[in-house]
Parts: sequence; structure tokens; C-alpha cells
Amino acid sequence: MIPILLRLGPITVYSYGLMMALGFIAADIACTSEFKRHGYQGEWASTLILWTAIAGVVGSRLYDIADNWPHYAANPWEMIFSGAGFVWYGGLAGGVIAAYFVARYYKIRFLVLADMAAPGLAIGHAIGRIGCQLSGDGDWGTVSNLPWAMAYHNAIVGWTGRTVLALNGNRLVAAPGCTDTGCAPWVRVHPAPVYETLLYTGVFLILWSIRKKIHVEGRLFYLYLIMAGGCRFAVEFIRVNPRVLWGLSEAQLIALAMVAIGIAAYAWSTATAPARMTAKQAA
Repeated sequence: MIPILLRLGPITVYSYGLMMALGFIAADIACTSEFKRHGYQGEWASTLILWTAIAGVVGSRLYDIADNWPHYAANPWEMIFSGAGFVWYGGLAGGVIAAYFVARYYKIRFLVLADMAAPGLAIGHAIGRIGCQLSGDGDWGTVSNLPWAMAYHNAIVGWTGRTVLALNGNRLVAAPGCTDTGCAPWVRVHPAPVYETLLYTGVFLILWSIRKKIHVEGRLFYLYLIMAGGCRFAVEFIRVNPRVLWGLSEAQLIALAMVAIGIAAYAWSTATAPARMTAKQAA
């Protein structure tokens, strides 16, 4: 792991930030291709990525601050200068809000824009998770003895009994071999960021392969919600996030909401597609 790439005076360059930037670049490339395919200017995609990136970073940080307010209240400078503490769901919410206003500005129907952005969202998320892996920001999983399990000794959030946990039924407990000062050399965990990178890359490949076959506005984005939510729900079973309801974590409840919204919206688009096609032909 390489949490910090270099320091330039008071400026610290984090590996997470670098991978986040590369994720936005990959999303820009995918979105630009889709904008051009739909007959829009490629530069508009770059504007979309710029504003969703800004809103996404702000949203992800605000979500984490709200979720961990006691910590940030005691360490206010970390609200701005910490290299960890970005929550993807907050970033998605911020990005969707920014995308709505970009769609309004360029007079693009929001569902059309959402479809064009869906593959980029998936590949950007996949690359961003590599940043989690490199920085060791606490997104790893529970203790594991699998051959590919890893240790995060240089983790930016620390590699101790407070961050390394094991599953006992549906409960998270302190990992054997770990104390508040560190963990034994043999302690390893699920590399959850690697799992997510592979899964979201798969989501991207599926969306990219079917994007030309879907002709109902919104459906590609709805599929993204279903698949991305399903991936996060599955991985969360081995993540070290607290269980808050029915043995599920907060992230799993949000993931279930994403899947439910995606399924409902897809079903709605199927039910209303004939009527909308007739209206278009009549116009």
C-alpha cells in the first residue's frame, strides 16, 4: 500500500486522490463517446464530469462528516485535509444533483443524460476503488484465511484492533491477534476494494455492451442502479461497517433502495413504453 505518494510543502498527494482523478478521466472518456453517439457535443460531457466531480467530492465528504460527526467535531481540520473519509453514496447523490442542472443547462432530457453517464459511473467507481486499496482507507473486509486475503500495515486509517474486525454471526467483534496498537503479522482480511473493482468493471462491461440495444430512455441507468446496488449489497456482507438493522449495514439498506428504485423504474418504463412511442409517432 502507498497511501501517500509525495509531499510538496504543506500539500500532500494521496494515492486515493490520484485514483479518483483517473476514475473521473475514465468516466469522461466513456461519457464523451456516448454524448457524440447521441449527437451531442463531446465537450458537454467534460462539463458534466467536471461539475459532477466537484459535487460528488463535496457530497461524499458531507455524507462522511454527517455520519461521523463526533470525530470531525473533535478534529475539524480533517473535514478538509484528511485523505480518507469519502463515502460513495454521498458522492452519487451530489453527482446526480449536479447532472440534473447540467441537463437543464444543455436542454438534454435527464433520463437521456443519465443513460449516457451510466457506463462512465461504473468504470469511474471501479477505478476509484483501486484508490481505496492503495490508501487503506478502511474499506477492507473482515478477517479471512483465504489465499488472496491481505494485510494493510500502512493503512491511512491505521491497522489496529479498532479497524480490523471479524464476523461472529451477524456481529462485528475485535479480531483475534489485534490490539489498539496493531495486529499480529498473520492477521489478514478480505480485500473488499479489489472485489468491488472487479464487480464494477463487470457492470461497466455489461452496460457498455448493451448500450446500443436499449432504446427506452432511462433503462440503462435503471440497470446501473440495480447492478451497482446489488454488487454493493453483496460485498457489504464481508465489510467492517456496523450492522444497523436486521443484521444489515447502512450501506446495504441504501443499496437495497437503489435496487428497488431501479427495478420499479425499469418496470414503469416497460409498462409506459408503448404509450410513449405512440405519442412520439403522433407528434
